[in-house]
Amino acid sequence: MTPEEFRVAGHQLIDWIADYRSNLEELPVRAQVEPGDVQRSMAATPPTEPAPFATMLAALDEVVVPGSTIVQHPMHYGWFPANASLASVLGDVASSGLGMLGISWESCPALTEVEQVVCDWMRQLVGLSAAWSGTIHDTASTSCLVALLAARERATDLIQNTGGLTTLDAPLVVYTTDQAHSSVAKAALLAGYGWDNLRSVATDPETRAMDPAALRAAIADDLAAGRTPAAVVASTGTTGTTAFDPIGAIVAAAGESGVWVHVDAAMAGTAMLLPECRHLWAGVEGADSVTWNPHKWMGTILDTSLFYLRDPALLERVMATNPSYLASGADDTVVQYRDWGIPLGRRFRALKLWFHLELDGIDAIQARLRRDLDNARWFADQVHAEPDWVVVAPVELQTVCVRHAPDGLTGAARRDHNLAWARALNATGAAFVTPSMLDGEWMVRVSIGVEGTERRHVEQLWALMRDAAANER
Repeated sequence: MTPEEFRVAGHQLIDWIADYRSNLEELPVRAQVEPGDVQRSMAATPPTEPAPFATMLAALDEVVVPGSTIVQHPMHYGWFPANASLASVLGDVASSGLGMLGISWESCPALTEVEQVVCDWMRQLVGLSAAWSGTIHDTASTSCLVALLAARERATDLIQNTGGLTTLDAPLVVYTTDQAHSSVAKAALLAGYGWDNLRSVATDPETRAMDPAALRAAIADDLAAGRTPAAVVASTGTTGTTAFDPIGAIVAAAGESGVWVHVDAAMAGTAMLLPECRHLWAGVEGADSVTWNPHKWMGTILDTSLFYLRDPALLERVMATNPSYLASGADDTVVQYRDWGIPLGRRFRALKLWFHLELDGIDAIQARLRRDLDNARWFADQVHAEPDWVVVAPVELQTVCVRHAPDGLTGAARRDHNLAWARALNATGAAFVTPSMLDGEWMVRVSIGVEGTERRHVEQLWALMRDAAANER
């Protein structure tokens, strides 16, 4: 494809995307396919001749859109928001079109230095002090793994540089809760800690937040048994109920034994753009690392996960690779982001954040967040006022966890009733919610935060939920 051919096709694609975004409400939220349908709609053998671009636009309409659950849809309330603001989409297009290679500062000074600047902008916008340095990873899952690798090496005085974990006399221990994201356990396993050394700390039965006294006791027990406490992963906004672990008390408990504290704020970190929400991670300045995803509620398109830490020099000692073919005369004076994470080659992700901030502006982003918080409070009030409906977890942000619990419904029927009506609602394509287990029973998470979701959409959801629950009794 020549630049001129690209110009023509690019205009057509942008028009297609604009039309798609303009007409989202006309589409079903959930993918309208069965397993294997998408595969069967494509040729079994690879193409041999060039196709006209119109063929690909038709494939988007006929194959991709029907096979997609539309997270940009204003009636999508499942999982957490995965907004992709069109301003940031332009940044993503610019990144792809430039095609830069981020393997060192020398390979693209702009890639490194724009990332430094926008990470520092975001640090300021969420109220973190200048003690923090940041980079952009693909997801919070990767950030958690990087944090646990750094914690492992700090706890062992860089054991990787000698015999590795197999030479340790005492196992290393990671602490979290049963409310933490599944990526925490996965990261602990990949970092070599092992299932036997992953502790699930007790939580408050009402707030679902980590109990600092239980953490302190667990650390003491491991020390007494000859094990080495290495890391605590605290959640600022858990996936199940948006619970907030008490960061300050956790930092105090961990600090007594020099344990690394990583704060996973993947979704709720966006709330810290609002000064009135920052009490939710009070004490964060005492942590060792923090991650949050602008590609969730804030709306910078995937994959844009911010990772901040207080000791980048340690991370560089853990991650550094210095092959001769990447050496340059600037190495002693610049940041080499390849030494802040796992991959060598990096995309120009910072352009997505830069475009988003410049073109939309932080004031508009903050206004949208406050709109979502207000809609969540309104929705919770409707549930509280309705007989047989219960809000089953504190509503700290934009996620409301509800259960339909009519009198006379008991045992297995009661346990499975909420799963049944949620699945029935999702199957209609009119809205999408997430059923989840809490205390041995199904409940439904209503996560409000899609960029296009207004009050009228939340009102519509509430009517659909009541109808679905009534029909499944």
